[in-house]
Amino acid sequence: MTESADGVQATVEARDLEKSYLGGDGSRIDVLRGVSFAFERGSAVAITGASGSGKSTLLHLLGALDSPTAGKVLVGGKDVSKLGEEELADVRNRHIGFVFQFHHLLREFTALENVMMPALLTGRTFALARERAQGLLAEVGLDHRVTHKPRQLSGGEQQRVAVARALMNEPLVLLADEPSGNLDASTSLKLHDLLFAVRERREVSLIVVTHNTHLAARADRILVLEQGRLQPATRV
Repeated sequence: MTESADGVQATVEARDLEKSYLGGDGSRIDVLRGVSFAFERGSAVAITGASGSGKSTLLHLLGALDSPTAGKVLVGGKDVSKLGEEELADVRNRHIGFVFQFHHLLREFTALENVMMPALLTGRTFALARERAQGLLAEVGLDHRVTHKPRQLSGGEQQRVAVARALMNEPLVLLADEPSGNLDASTSLKLHDLLFAVRERREVSLIVVTHNTHLAARADRILVLEQGRLQPATRV
């Protein structure tokens, strides 16, 4: 792994990231402008900013779901821009856990089967994948719902399954994009408690994009994305 300026190992690092798109009129739209930051092991960081400021774009770059226009992303010390498609998919599956606003569970599969999927994709045996998935579902409080399909689960339960799935391959970092954006206040709080409990137990880095001020306040650091640049927030 690379190290940040204070010598702490970084699980994910952005170096001079830029991301631009072409507008409908052919003009260039700069979404990110020279974003640099190191996310240390076990840290919890909240990224906030106005709608359309590029928060999700940044998260997708950090998770190797998209490529920057310039700059680089390192995951566990690896420059993902130098990896082929197969290696890139392997890094995403093994080292990065994703929790999105919409759970993206496979509708035809049970909770257990959804959680098993990342392990099966890495070649783990069915028996080992099943055993670990059962343990993770118990950890998120759903050991009694393993045979239920997504349509049989509440919104909060679906997100808990998504958290368990994200942890399946013991990732270095957990990326959460508005994870409680579709949940009521009470269910949101329970999900937030779960995310931070997982972060503490597993020493996984947690990077969360959110408009939820209560969730952001629980992070070690709050960063604001404004005009394409990432700046520390002023805590009240």
